[in-house]
Amino acid sequence: MTSPIKIDIWSDIACPWCYIGKRHFEEGLAALGDDAPDVEIEYHSYELAPDTPVDFEGSEVDFLAKHKGLPAERVQQMLQHVTGVAANAGLDYDFDVLQHTKTLKAHELLHFAKAQGRQLELSERLFKAYFTEGRHVGRIDELVELAVDAGLDADGAREALESGRYAADVQADIAQAGAYGINGVPFFVFEGKYGVSGAQPAEVFGQVLTQVAGERDGAAA
Repeated sequence: MTSPIKIDIWSDIACPWCYIGKRHFEEGLAALGDDAPDVEIEYHSYELAPDTPVDFEGSEVDFLAKHKGLPAERVQQMLQHVTGVAANAGLDYDFDVLQHTKTLKAHELLHFAKAQGRQLELSERLFKAYFTEGRHVGRIDELVELAVDAGLDADGAREALESGRYAADVQADIAQAGAYGINGVPFFVFEGKYGVSGAQPAEVFGQVLTQVAGERDGAAA
């Protein structure tokens, strides 16, 4: 038995393209059917806007207009485009109810979930909560509820968040992204050597997986 293909994914819960990229990757893997290789996925922290306050006053349009220095009308067009792309991936984005916030604690919770073997479940739950349900993923109480939804222990999740014991792991991920030269997410690293940037189409992910699996089979022959 060969070991699974290791896939490291740098992403941010507040990144709309990261959730879309997650779906595209899953679709690309599923499309390979019986030829799909075994994969081991690990999520890594990345903060798109580390200076964001936990309780941001205003809408997503307000934030992006200020953050990117764009007129509100242009931001509205961008969000409509992203919503359409998300819909094609089966995701129901609702930027009108989205609560923009700092994602640092969400990243700490993802590291706690990784230690419990529930990181993939929590990642999906956080994305859905943020982009489709309008949940506040910057507050500890809300994060603990979402942790429970993902099969994690409430008391353990709260202790991990209140103690900040995974804060160093979050910063280590961010530092590793800098060392790799990653300046945008999502960013997928296959077997520590192939990088794929952005929410590429499902077919691209399928091709990369097939290529990596083929090289491994060739090396093992």
